[in-house]
Amino acid sequence: MINTGDTAFILAAAGLVLLMTPGLALFYGGMVRSKNVLGTILQSFIMISLISIEWVYIGYSMSFGPDVSGLTGDLSWFALNSVTSAPSADYATTIPQTVFMIYQCMFAIITPALITGAFAERVRFAPFLVFSVFWAILVYNPVCHWIWGSGGWLAARGVLDFAGGLVVHLTCGMAALAGVLVIGPRQNFGKTNFMPHNLPMTMIGTGLLWFGWFGFNGGSALAANGIAATAFVATHLGGMAGMAMWAAMEWLNSGKPTTLGAASGAIAGLATITPAAGFVSPNSAIIIGLVAGICCYLAVSFKNKAGFDDSLDVIGIHGLGGLLGTICLGIFASKAINPGGADGLLTGNVSFLTTQLFGIMIVGGYAFIISWILFKVIDVLMGLRLSKDHENLGLDQAEHSEAAYNN
Repeated sequence: MINTGDTAFILAAAGLVLLMTPGLALFYGGMVRSKNVLGTILQSFIMISLISIEWVYIGYSMSFGPDVSGLTGDLSWFALNSVTSAPSADYATTIPQTVFMIYQCMFAIITPALITGAFAERVRFAPFLVFSVFWAILVYNPVCHWIWGSGGWLAARGVLDFAGGLVVHLTCGMAALAGVLVIGPRQNFGKTNFMPHNLPMTMIGTGLLWFGWFGFNGGSALAANGIAATAFVATHLGGMAGMAMWAAMEWLNSGKPTTLGAASGAIAGLATITPAAGFVSPNSAIIIGLVAGICCYLAVSFKNKAGFDDSLDVIGIHGLGGLLGTICLGIFASKAINPGGADGLLTGNVSFLTTQLFGIMIVGGYAFIISWILFKVIDVLMGLRLSKDHENLGLDQAEHSEAAYNN
């Protein structure tokens, strides 16, 4: 039967997750140069429309529809056919299936939006839209079914992902890596200082993302219960620990902490706690956040020294964060916290850690290969890059004929 408390909770959580996409738009928008701010914001914001359409007609059925050999759902729920206000027999049995559907839609929206930070300031709008639709169909939907869908083959092997370390963060991180390799660096990269044009905008985006993350992780319990409370607490503790550790690392390394570092550390901690949020204790969540702050800071620092143009650190924060969080889940998970989860390495269960490593290998490898092929094919057919003149002019004028600031 429908539980009104659970229903209200997941409806609110869905709204919080949707808020993360405009938050991401501001987070990314503040970090680019002023001539690219509107184009960068729109790349995130347009996903609300584009992926919602894909989700209604194809995505939800592929991700959560009746299973086909453990690989994908069939298309019997095309256009939400048979998706009603009655609870599903397989998912979130105390809320209407329409509520579960729209909650999961918000995850599908933000995942391709996250990828855009890797190739910020240099990709044309039309081929980007084509990539995003096909990426959702060929990468996000199948991986979502493998791990969260009824009958998914990775779930059957025991792979766990509470709220998207594999499904969201690792997939977008590996797609970002493929995109950077195919598209190449911005013009004059390594010679020009690409300073963020509006860090207050980025800090506002960070706050909105952090706020929305309580719905992202807490709502993944799919009920207003003790597991939701566990995930809510772990989310905050992971985010705050990541921010503190990144700021400390930056302070020690360069002599001064920065607002951009604090924002980056918070997002790293939040991304890294995501797969483990409903399965670990508060103390474990703090440790996971601290690990995220150290490792993601070092990864971004190495990227900068190596001259690798992941513009807004998608690989070093989201990709690495999803990977680290999935490993940490294999270490810190405890059935004492969540009886529906697993015991990790610290309780003597080595096999669960190896299962999580297997999940990382499969999801990461699949996401990278398919993303690389998509980028290559779309580049050949449409041309991904802005021309040199248009890149110098900026996305806002070249692609959208508008400007964020009137001189």
